[in-house]
Amino acid sequence: MTRPAVSDRRTAHIAWRHHDDPGNSGAPVALLLLHGFTDSAACWDAIVPALAGYGGIVATDARGHGGSGLPEGPVGPERHAADQALVLDDLGVTGPVVVVGHSMGALTAITLAATRPELVAALVLEDPPPHGMGAGPRGVPAWLSGLRALDLAGRVAYAREHDPAWSEAELTPWALSKEQIDPRYCERPGSALDPFHDLAPDVRCDTLLLYGDADRGGMVTDADAAAFRKAAGGAVTTARVPTAGHNVRRDTAGAYVRAVRAFLDGVLPRPSR
Repeated sequence: MTRPAVSDRRTAHIAWRHHDDPGNSGAPVALLLLHGFTDSAACWDAIVPALAGYGGIVATDARGHGGSGLPEGPVGPERHAADQALVLDDLGVTGPVVVVGHSMGALTAITLAATRPELVAALVLEDPPPHGMGAGPRGVPAWLSGLRALDLAGRVAYAREHDPAWSEAELTPWALSKEQIDPRYCERPGSALDPFHDLAPDVRCDTLLLYGDADRGGMVTDADAAAFRKAAGGAVTTARVPTAGHNVRRDTAGAYVRAVRAFLDGVLPRPSR
C-alpha cells in the first residue's frame, strides 16, 4: 500500500497536515479528518493509506490539541467548526469535501455540515457523543493526568496492554498526543448543544454513522442511531460494529475501512488519473 506524501502546514492558530493522493499528485482535497478529544491529526496517519485514492486528505489539530494554539474563549463544536471552515476557506477548496470525524471530531463535523453546508459533501461519523460534551469546564480528567505522568514509552506500553487490537502504528501517535494537548483546554467552557437533536435536522448531506458496542466503551446506542437517522435532514446509513468500542477504526480497522470506502464510493467520484 502506497503511503501518501505528507506536508505539515498552518492556518492562523490551526496546525494541519496534507496527505497527497498517491498516483495523482496535486488532486483536490477530498477528505477532511477530525480527531477526537486528546488525539491529534497524526492519529489518522495509520489509516490514511487505506482511505487514499479519492483525492487529497487534510487532517487538522483541533484548537488546544497537537500543534494548534488555544485562543481565548470557549471551546466546543461551534468554535471547532469555525476553525475547520477557516482552514478550508484558506485552502480555497474547489468543491465540498467529505468530513470524517471521530468522537469530538464527529461533533465538529455535524456542526460544520449544519452551519457551512456548502463546504460538506458528506459525513462519516465515528461514535460521536450523542448528547454533546457538556457546557461547563470539565477539568483535566484523572485518566489523562495519569497518562501525562508517564513517559512516552510508558504510554505506548499502556495502550499496547489495554488495547491489544490496535495496530502498532496507532500507538505512538496516540501516546504523543496525550502530552501535546494544552491542559487549559479542559478548563474552558464548552457548548450545551445536543448535536443529535439540535443540529441533525440541518444536516442535509449523506451521512455514515459508525458505532461500537456500549459494553466495550461505545457511546452511541442503537436507539441513539435510530434517533439521529430520524432527525437528520439527509440520508443516514448506520452501521454497528459489535467487536469495537469507542475507537471503531482502531479496534476493528478492517471493518471500518470496508464500511467507509463503500460509503465513499457512493458519494465521492474518484479523480481522473
